[in-house]
Amino acid sequence: MSLRLGDTAPDFEQDSTDGRIKFHDWIGNSWAILFSHPKDFTPVCTTELGEVARLKPEFDKRNTKVIGLSVDGLKEHQGWIGDIKETQGHALNFPLLADADRKVSELYDMIHPNMDTTATVRSVFIIGPDKKVKLQITYPMSTGRNFDEIIRVLDSLQLTANFKVATPVNWRDGQDCIIPPSIPDAEADTLFPKGYKKIKPYLRVTPQPNK
Repeated sequence: MSLRLGDTAPDFEQDSTDGRIKFHDWIGNSWAILFSHPKDFTPVCTTELGEVARLKPEFDKRNTKVIGLSVDGLKEHQGWIGDIKETQGHALNFPLLADADRKVSELYDMIHPNMDTTATVRSVFIIGPDKKVKLQITYPMSTGRNFDEIIRVLDSLQLTANFKVATPVNWRDGQDCIIPPSIPDAEADTLFPKGYKKIKPYLRVTPQPNK
């Protein structure tokens, strides 16, 4: 069966450009983003890895580790790293799993036979410190990912894990949040000392609690 939100992310042990990775141990008490690439030495993947390297300080600020995956081996990975730095201006600064045996790809259902029988599609998994899957996104091979959106969702996931709020359409860190309908007004009065605006009985907005 494929993974669903709230499932425990499968643990594994696999080689990477940073050495042998024991996944749950590697995550530790951090959040983690696992994302797959169809193949080494491919153009879209090269741009994505360079962008994640550029954004790594943003992930670090959010206590989030990033780890990539391709079905090629370490030798191919090591050759590709130089191309990424040369063409994107940012050296790889996070591990890239060498999944030549497809072990991790199969655990996470990253190979979609109707697209390609051997290469992985562009899967993204955000995993919490509790090792539960918090988000899944799957892109086709032809479409590069929007990592600004992935950071936006990460901000929402971390906020809503700690406060009883939801985030509205196109929300970004620092903007107003939504009070879930399950919280009655009397409880909201206590939970949200900054106050809230009631637009409809089921639609109440409040300033972001941790700002």
